[in-house]
Amino acid sequence: MQPRNMSMSGVVDLAAVKAAGEAKAKAEQARAQRQDAGADAPAASPLVIEVTEATFESDVLQRSAEVPVVISFWADQAEQSKQLNAVLERLAGEYRGRFVLATAEVYANQLLFQQFGVQGVPAVFAVLAGQAMPLFQGLAPEDQVTEVLDQLIAVAEQRFGIVGQEVDPGTAPAQPQEPAPPRPATPQELALTAAHDALDAGDLSGAIRAYRNVLADEPANAEAKLGLAQAQLLDRVQGVDPQAARTAAADAPGDVQAQLTAADLDLVGGHVEDAFGRLVDTVRRTFGDERDTVRVRLLELFEVIGPDDPRVVAARTALARVLF
Repeated sequence: MQPRNMSMSGVVDLAAVKAAGEAKAKAEQARAQRQDAGADAPAASPLVIEVTEATFESDVLQRSAEVPVVISFWADQAEQSKQLNAVLERLAGEYRGRFVLATAEVYANQLLFQQFGVQGVPAVFAVLAGQAMPLFQGLAPEDQVTEVLDQLIAVAEQRFGIVGQEVDPGTAPAQPQEPAPPRPATPQELALTAAHDALDAGDLSGAIRAYRNVLADEPANAEAKLGLAQAQLLDRVQGVDPQAARTAAADAPGDVQAQLTAADLDLVGGHVEDAFGRLVDTVRRTFGDERDTVRVRLLELFEVIGPDDPRVVAARTALARVLF
């Protein structure tokens, strides 16, 4: 697939002047503290780390005050994301500490996946002084990757005063073998890219059609399932007055459509447990076709959050109790 968002445009907008000044002060303070402690040379630290939701604060946010952190979202079944990780890992060694690579497996880190607004993998972001910015999505030629990394490093220094400290070659990760040249994209991959592009452009009806086309050929494609669920959710809440919808749901607990709309708004607003709880309660109160409609919508919302999320696991258990 061709990379998307292959640009550093928008970085200045994301990095407000106040935040840049604070970042410079933090970076200078950290360097002064190391000097006061007698640490003339920085202690060896890994240039490639595997980040989780539990370690994100320390491994990414805190570290981003001293060095640009590049986050690569990947999935085991997405071969291109693993190919890109191999390139980024090698480049992390070649750049010798001017950036740190953090890899995040999407199914193990659903909250990070959602918070960064990832639409598919591979997807690469950067964090500078605690501020996230998109770099690109899709498998990219190495010369384009290095161009973006060079821009990122320049912005980090000029805008934030953040300069990663050079690491001794002995502490750099072992050089992996040169990855095989990327294979040509398959028709299914091209269709998935078209679906992602439509979603990025706000063409929700086009994205829905495109994701359905992918699933018609590959019913088990997890990336297409997630994209379809997201596009359908956003399409349903377009133009909805949140206050009026919530009032209607509160006034009419038996109105299935009102509860479905309120649950969609709950999920978009980040109130995941409320959305799931509302629909489980609605399943409990309904029968026949209405019950099945609510059950199917709840399963669609599970797709948006991800099957391994503990809130989904808990809601599945609650749903099973109601149904059986």
